[in-house]
Amino acid sequence: MNGIIGKKIGMTSIFDELGRNIACTVIEAGPCVITQVKTPETDGYNAVQLGFGEAKVKNTSQALQGHYEKAKTGPKRDLVEFRDFDVVEKAIGDLLKVDEVFKEGDLVSAVGTSKGKGFQGVVKRHGFAGVNDATHGQHNRQRAPGSIGAASYPAKVFKGMRMAGRTGGDRIKVKNLRVVKLFPEQNLILVKGAVPGHKGSTVIIEK
Repeated sequence: MNGIIGKKIGMTSIFDELGRNIACTVIEAGPCVITQVKTPETDGYNAVQLGFGEAKVKNTSQALQGHYEKAKTGPKRDLVEFRDFDVVEKAIGDLLKVDEVFKEGDLVSAVGTSKGKGFQGVVKRHGFAGVNDATHGQHNRQRAPGSIGAASYPAKVFKGMRMAGRTGGDRIKVKNLRVVKLFPEQNLILVKGAVPGHKGSTVIIEK
């Protein structure tokens, strides 16, 4: 699939040609450096590895430093591999820009790590309604999970039971986001809707 690595800048809104206000996420997509090209002869499949963002040399292993030297580039913060990449005229060390991969109107998927919310109860974590009724002998039970169904049989809590726990920090893929606007000079792409992650987080945009 075709794709590029980016950094989430934040959200804004623009007006389309019909005057409708559209909420958009602004992503700084690329430019990415092609750090490796995989072929069926050498690796058994077709893929292109892209690097994005600058990293310090002291924080990069010597093995990776040699990997980047082959591509004639410095250490990168993120390395992502895209299988079956269509851009065939590119070679190792070339730059890939956002307008070479996407155009306005494309439907894309955004992959990112959702915001971590810490330990949360079932209402926030799973959308439970709670008791919602303070009468009939209820006392401080509005946000309680209620019965979990266990008795002398099965005498245990089944795996996967929706209960309180750590929320967020998961890898999320949001599909069918429309590319509203491209700004190739600033390496910016505007996609309709929300994209997982906090400001400054790494986002993968795929076709």
